[in-house]
Amino acid sequence: MLQRKDLLGLKDCSSAEIYEILDEAAEMKKIILSGNKRSDILSGKSLVTLFYENSTRTRSSFELAAKYLGASEVNISVATSSVQKGETLIDTGETLDAMHVDYIVIRHPMAGAPKLLAEHVKASVLNGGDGMHAHPTQALLDMFTMREKLGKIEGLKVAILGDIKHSRVAMSNLFGLTKLGASVHMYAPATMIPKEIERLGAHIACSREQAVEGADVVMGLRIQLERQHGGLFPSLSEYAKYYGVNDGVLKYAKKNAIVLHPGPVNRGVELTPQVIDGDSSFILEQVTNGVAVRMAILKLLKEYREKNL
Repeated sequence: MLQRKDLLGLKDCSSAEIYEILDEAAEMKKIILSGNKRSDILSGKSLVTLFYENSTRTRSSFELAAKYLGASEVNISVATSSVQKGETLIDTGETLDAMHVDYIVIRHPMAGAPKLLAEHVKASVLNGGDGMHAHPTQALLDMFTMREKLGKIEGLKVAILGDIKHSRVAMSNLFGLTKLGASVHMYAPATMIPKEIERLGAHIACSREQAVEGADVVMGLRIQLERQHGGLFPSLSEYAKYYGVNDGVLKYAKKNAIVLHPGPVNRGVELTPQVIDGDSSFILEQVTNGVAVRMAILKLLKEYREKNL
């Protein structure tokens, strides 16, 4: 059982908790693929998505996860909410708490916002991405996909290439994968690699080829121009030429290596169309798996709440 009211990041999660989520997600995926995507596991429960940043995959997958499990769900559009009138995050959370909401999924541009919210509400808070800090459910669906396709996580070599400095996905994957015994190798322009990330367990490669050589998983990351305050590379075409993943780079990976990307993909920049649409790519299946993982988390948090709150 998860030993927490909220899911804010993977840094503090145990390997046992992560494996429990992955195991439960396998069961949830059966519901998704059954053709009868309805369950009463969360009957009578309510979920609110509170997104201060744009999202397609994360928000919609949480909303579908809640619906598939029988919960009611509401999306709050921050652009038309009382936030525009000056309402603080804590006030918004306490207002939702007064409505007896069970789950709040939050995405926020400021690191630490989900933790602040969780400290002031009785509802379970799930981090849908906070600044450059964490995106735990994305990393969990990535790991679920790896284990589903490769049969394990321990001992895998995972190559992560792209805008590592601004990527909460990269950080969450680094924490989760190393906890489960995988080796994480990263490559990016020097301006897009966080200082001292090697202290967290990352191996920084000297080239794309070195990062990808012998890899079981090759993960591209989106260039997050919205989080950059200056030109960190000359041009998109030069980035694609020297840092993107193409068929030539992919040949250095293992024969059965899989390609992942959290999406959305800048086609022809982080990955070529041939790689995105190739047989090794499981980018669309990651989306399916994201719903299953989020269903699993909602179910496990419900069980914790029933026994501890």
